Amino acid sequence: MFKIGDYAVCPGHGVGQVCDVEEREVGEEKLFFYIIKIIANGMTVMVPTNSENGIRGLVGSDEISKVYTLLQNHEVEVDNSTWNRRYRDYMTKIKTGSLLEIADVLRALFLLKAKKNLSFGEKKMLDQCRDLLVQEIALSNGDDKKEIKTSINDYFA
Repeated sequence: MFKIGDYAVCPGHGVGQVCDVEEREVGEEKLFFYIIKIIANGMTVMVPTNSENGIRGLVGSDEISKVYTLLQNHEVEVDNSTWNRRYRDYMTKIKTGSLLEIADVLRALFLLKAKKNLSFGEKKMLDQCRDLLVQEIALSNGDDKKEIKTSINDYFA
């Protein structure tokens, strides 16, 4: 259970803060929903409190170190399928909400960018992945966002 004021990660949206818990009638049932304000864009999201894959808490330092280790490893094959197929595969990973999956997409896009030009959608996705990582790591560790973004970019300089 999250309390009002807690930070939670909404897959595909990023980190938000729980603003309220509301009871709503859905059909014949009364359900409770977390009202979460997404930090990056101010959007408000309603997530059922009983949802198994709706939201999760911020990651710990172990997960963050795994993300940095993944980003440092450039000994992986770059996906050379068509851009729209890559985009769909990457979007599926991002929507899991897993920080490691998001980091994997970011690494793949950075490595692909070094070999050829990214499509407009892939460029936006690269920025989105980087922002999702930076935001959650900054809130989890209390680090400066600019420093985190710089260190991530340095892995691929």
